[in-house]
Amino acid sequence: MTLLTVWPDTDPGTVLVRTADPAEIAAELKRLGVRYEQWPVIPGVTKDNALEAYRDRVARVTESEGYVLVDAMEMTPSDDPEWLASAAQARLKFLAEHTHDDDEDRFFARGSGIFYLHVDDRVYAILCEAGDLLSVPENTTHWFDMGTRPDYVSIRFFHDDDGWIGNFTGSDIATKFPTFDEITASR
Repeated sequence: MTLLTVWPDTDPGTVLVRTADPAEIAAELKRLGVRYEQWPVIPGVTKDNALEAYRDRVARVTESEGYVLVDAMEMTPSDDPEWLASAAQARLKFLAEHTHDDDEDRFFARGSGIFYLHVDDRVYAILCEAGDLLSVPENTTHWFDMGTRPDYVSIRFFHDDDGWIGNFTGSDIATKFPTFDEITASR
């Protein structure tokens, strides 16, 4: 279940909004210029077949937003020490607050992750699950948490052939708010 939680950026103990209602989530995010959509979930999607499985919807987003690069990313839990180290390193990178010079669009074909948006003295945590498309506007301060055992397939859209490029703020704000593991455990 998709979930939106909003806190003041100085007080992660005070929940201002907490909702799993897709219409409320879309309305709250629209005020921030964030597009949120739900697409049908297609069972059995992997990194290798995600773009084909969602071809028509990917084409619509790519054409309407002018994206030049679209790819799929997959994280599937493993107890292999190399995978664990790689997953921890990737998680740490995305947990650092950053911005992008263009929009960051992600569609979750499988699994989940949380985007945290830091806007107007508030932190918005959007738990995205299979079927969710989220578009974070350019220069929006945010971070992403995939949890300690990442498990998802996502489709990523880019305006630049270089793909994902983060402009890190140096802030430690991400360490002050509930993590993916904490939020998903409390549902």
